[in-house]
Amino acid sequence: MDVQKQLHELEELARSLRVRVSYDVMLGPAQGGGGLCKVRGEFRVIIDRRLRPVDRVRVLAEALRSFDTEGHFVSPQVRLLLA
Repeated sequence: MDVQKQLHELEELARSLRVRVSYDVMLGPAQGGGGLCKVRGEFRVIIDRRLRPVDRVRVLAEALRSFDTEGHFVSPQVRLLLA
């Protein structure tokens, strides 16, 4: 599975988990290019839009690891990223 498909699947998983994903330019000494946060009671993953797709996948997979995804369809390739 190519990186763009992995990213799309992770974005869809985030949507089904009610986690908002946004891509913004991150300024300053941000390490890692983004991550999970909670804003006004809503989980959100903010990712630096300048990241390459492979790095976007890494950030999003790391953020979604803390959620229970057992009740959601996830391809075997993406399931490995979440492990």
